Amino acid sequence: MSPSESPARPSAPRTARARVRAQLTAEIVDVARQHLASSGAAALSLRAVARELGMVSSAVYRYFPSRDDLLTTLIVEGYDALGEAAEQAEAAVAREDLPGRWHTACRAVREWALSRPHEYALLYGSPVPGYTAPQATIAPAGRVGMLLCRILADGLASGAVAPPGDDADAALHPGLLADLGLPEGTGIGSRAILAWSGLFGAVNFELFGHTNNVVDDHEAHFDHVVTRLAAEVGLTPDA
Repeated sequence: MSPSESPARPSAPRTARARVRAQLTAEIVDVARQHLASSGAAALSLRAVARELGMVSSAVYRYFPSRDDLLTTLIVEGYDALGEAAEQAEAAVAREDLPGRWHTACRAVREWALSRPHEYALLYGSPVPGYTAPQATIAPAGRVGMLLCRILADGLASGAVAPPGDDADAALHPGLLADLGLPEGTGIGSRAILAWSGLFGAVNFELFGHTNNVVDDHEAHFDHVVTRLAAEVGLTPDA
């Protein structure tokens, strides 16, 4: 298996051998996640993980042929956990309450980041030297962005959100708006990306200490940022 192929964690294995493999895979990933907190992603070592599990390193390599394979699994699982947290929170809000859905999803992102800072840092912190994220990380990484775009698409469909009508979308990758479920040539895609980057920028600044001695009430400030980002995409309290 090459580093670009993420070893999937099996679901509902049927045979005893498959169950044992799934359990050991989960244990390896869990120990690796602990190492993220204690040593950081750049220092992640399959040998160190093997030692903590009482396994020889060659045994671990049967599950994860390289450090990059293990990192990819940690990254994919992190993105999926973050996306699921935002999706579940947003799903509990009434469909017609577009601003409520937006704010709830954004708050869930912040809460997940604050509760799992080392996993968040793996996703949105400094790049790991020598590691290149493979294709397998792209869809999980987009879950939060896609969720925000679905809220916008619902607003456009209901008429609650009016596209800005400028040409800012001309700078975007061809075919991106179709993938996001947003109309072409209206400027709404560019606004959505602004909001998406603004959301994670606000979380990053708080989590990595850039707003220390600048912001006293981070929760109130974050809510203000989210409200401003919602206004940028046309989601007002009356939407």
